[in-house]
Amino acid sequence: MPAQHPDKTPQNVFDIVIIGAGFAGLYMLHKARKLGLHARVFEVGEGVGGTWHWNRYPGARCDVESMQYSYQFDEDLQQEWEWSERYSGQPEILRYANHVADRFNLRDDIQFETRVESACFDEAEETWTISTDRHETVSAQFVVMATGCLSSTNAPVFPGQDEFEGDIHHTGRWPREGVDFSGKRVAVIGTGSSGIQAIPIIAEQADHLTVFQRTAQYAIPAHNRPLKAEEQATVKARYSEFRQENSLYPNGFSLRMPLNEMPALEASEDERATEYEARWAEGGFTFSWSFADLGTNLEANATAASFVRNKIHEIVEDPETAKKLSPDSVIGCKRLCLDTGYFKTFNRPDVDLVDISQQGIDRITPTGIQCGSEQHEVDILVLATGFDAMTGTLLAMDIRGRNGLSLTKQWEAGPRTYLGLGIPAFPNLFTISGPGSPSVLTNMIVSIEQHVNWISDCLEAMRAAGHQTIEASEEAADAWVAHVNEVADQTVYPSCNSWYLGANVPGKPRVFMPLLGFPPYVEKCDEVAASNYEGFVLG
Repeated sequence: MPAQHPDKTPQNVFDIVIIGAGFAGLYMLHKARKLGLHARVFEVGEGVGGTWHWNRYPGARCDVESMQYSYQFDEDLQQEWEWSERYSGQPEILRYANHVADRFNLRDDIQFETRVESACFDEAEETWTISTDRHETVSAQFVVMATGCLSSTNAPVFPGQDEFEGDIHHTGRWPREGVDFSGKRVAVIGTGSSGIQAIPIIAEQADHLTVFQRTAQYAIPAHNRPLKAEEQATVKARYSEFRQENSLYPNGFSLRMPLNEMPALEASEDERATEYEARWAEGGFTFSWSFADLGTNLEANATAASFVRNKIHEIVEDPETAKKLSPDSVIGCKRLCLDTGYFKTFNRPDVDLVDISQQGIDRITPTGIQCGSEQHEVDILVLATGFDAMTGTLLAMDIRGRNGLSLTKQWEAGPRTYLGLGIPAFPNLFTISGPGSPSVLTNMIVSIEQHVNWISDCLEAMRAAGHQTIEASEEAADAWVAHVNEVADQTVYPSCNSWYLGANVPGKPRVFMPLLGFPPYVEKCDEVAASNYEGFVLG
């Protein structure tokens, strides 16, 4: 236990402080209690759920199938919860998060509507001092950042935006009461995943919709549908085996069609067309598994990209609009989007597409958007501009380690972690699904559970051995960052600008942040723990 400061009461001294009450924070709290640790969770929102608390925009939906996008740490929980759809929507996922919080009585240790402003390591006391926007200060031996990978919105401010007379909403901070689009002229800026999900629904409700697209996106149909009772029963009859099998896949989840191990370039044109058609009809990420070399060979990748572009031209009636919607980049270097009626939406007479890839948006006027000589009159502006992914929320806090070193300074050339779990010069600070871990390239809940279990085992081992601190070494972090980028360089991922590289945020260092390959990563984490936490310094 940390030493108590004379001016502090036991009420504000904790063994562990967890920042964030999404799926990572909830499970970390549950495990901390199992270890007998005095824990406190700080959550900026008024409820649990993290990403799924804030992303209430129309059409918000998970792109991992429901039976896999859920906790596996409690068998009774797995068996009792019933999912209604193949891909769960935001309201259902949020209900699930609330169910978990209630089922395990987690709310008692969560302080909502509280933003952590700073966390500073006291070297003399070997504890962290955490300050919040409520003018309160607490201390803890350990701090766990359960802040999520997609929790800090990327909200560019356009010239004149403050003068806009209508409402402005960001998909990542959607009003709890929703937005009424009926009879309104609506503009959506951004065609990433959130835009692709929201645009079809907004189009159905609005009087007129104008979509402003900087970069065309590849999207595969989700083919979402109700989940049959017998489908759930089949999985639940062997849930543990199902989970174990899924953990062996590169992304930590399985798909309804297995990987085709044939290279695309060894298949005939007809064979490729047949394979792509079958996977397009199935829907979901299974399209990425059409051939074994789509993620590593640019020539093979081009065959899949061409197929999707042809599909876009089949769906979209206006050839010029179809051309604007057709990407010319590598497919899969950005996260592949799953859609429900996205391309078809542009066949509506009340939907316009404005290409801003060359000219951009000049300014927001009081009544609309100015692009060159064109003024687009709108009543509601929706920013579907994504997130400052993986590092944004961490760097928004004033986090200081040894010798007052700020995390901003430590990461000025890009995020440096060891295993995505520890940061040099920041003892007893853990990041769940941090940069350098598979995180966003996997089933996030699977990655979260693996990280929380590793951290919990580490804390238990430290207690048994009498260690007070654990800290990633500089050498281990440097080698790990190099490894993450070496793995990425063997694939098509670095071939385009994406939020994996931080390229969507002006001025952000360009470093590939997630690690490809879930099973070898888990093996490495296990090896490190078995080798007395090799690469970490135990004090």
